[in-house]
Amino acid sequence: MNNNNQLKAKKSFFMHLFPWLICALGAAFYIYEYVLRITPGVITHELMAYFSINALVVSNLAAFYYYAYTPMQLPVGVLMDRFGPRRLLTFACLCCVIGSYMFGATTHLTVASVGRFLIGLGSAFAFVGVLKLATIWLPPNRFALISGLTSALGAIGAAVGFVSIQHIINHINWHQMVMYTAFSGIILAAVMFFVIKDRPSNIPVAHTQIDWADVIQGFIAVIKNPFIWVNGMVGCLLYLPASVFAELWGKQYLQAAHGYTANEAVVSLSLVFFGFAIGGPVFGFFSDYFKNRRYPMVIGAIVAAITFSAILYVPNLTHTVVNILLFIFGISYGAQIIVFAIGRELSPVYAAATAIAVTNMFVMLSGSIFETMVGKFLTLGWDHTVKDGVPIYSGADFTHALTVIPIALIAGIGLMFLLKETHAKLNSETVEQDKVISSD
Repeated sequence: MNNNNQLKAKKSFFMHLFPWLICALGAAFYIYEYVLRITPGVITHELMAYFSINALVVSNLAAFYYYAYTPMQLPVGVLMDRFGPRRLLTFACLCCVIGSYMFGATTHLTVASVGRFLIGLGSAFAFVGVLKLATIWLPPNRFALISGLTSALGAIGAAVGFVSIQHIINHINWHQMVMYTAFSGIILAAVMFFVIKDRPSNIPVAHTQIDWADVIQGFIAVIKNPFIWVNGMVGCLLYLPASVFAELWGKQYLQAAHGYTANEAVVSLSLVFFGFAIGGPVFGFFSDYFKNRRYPMVIGAIVAAITFSAILYVPNLTHTVVNILLFIFGISYGAQIIVFAIGRELSPVYAAATAIAVTNMFVMLSGSIFETMVGKFLTLGWDHTVKDGVPIYSGADFTHALTVIPIALIAGIGLMFLLKETHAKLNSETVEQDKVISSD
């Protein structure tokens, strides 16, 4: 009898743990794709040497990730609903694997660019996939927790990834490092395929049919709202420090302008991601608590602009001071996550997912547009100094090129005052629209 009770207790414990295991696998894929996203930022020098390219071409190469990721934000939610997370996340992970292999194995820049594009294509499913799994497997009151934890884990994964990649390429070449990430992706894809389930066993199979009329109606409702566009542009400008500095050019800047070694630079950059992992949830909490969306974002953007300007323009800063500023900078630009709450609250309930997808598409435009822009500015200011076949950019070159970041943050602050303050709730017009639709 005792054995039966023990078996029942173990089974009950496993059944309670299993949903969290499934969501953890989705989160593991999100961390994995985030590491792939930031890889070019660690090996920019190696890429320039290997392909004999300059900063502009490196920026274009890295931006191919966003060329796939950004537009895929619109259909990915619909596809996830139609085909389920298990098959799509497995497919997405294999896209990342193939892309990583192409990126690391080729001697041709075009093939490497296609590889980055495939990585972006697969990565587009990661965050949405985690949220879909949480919706299916966990109680509704756990959804916000999973969203916040996943965002924080992604940032922590990037921080650890920066240091780990640098440590690996200190001992082996970057090609082998990329191959190791591809191999680990194969293992992850297999585990997700065999462990993740699209639904609990007590829920019958739902043969989902996409109602394209509802999809189109929701999309039109979102894009017709001018505040959605303003909010999206704010998100784009506030995410720029991550896409341009933290993910791509930060390591090279710290080495050129502040005399860091490669190892010191990646450790210091990891502080930006650790800061974001703290700042995102903290700003989100205070925004909810005070029922105000605009001013927490304004405060965050002002602090981010001040700290980054100090890093760029104040001379003779010690490494300790720079590191403290980088950490504060990471915390402060975490206010960017509030744009997703605003996008949801500006839209009708039936178009909530579409509003979030459109907002995320705008946010990710920062990588598509500004990574190339900064690469162009670096190339224009370059004095054509070359060492061992690699273009050498001075601290002044980086300072001029990265000035786009405080300018963008200031522009974002201005746009925030054009936003409609939602006070953390749906406006009356949106509620009435939903009532009409639900009554139909």
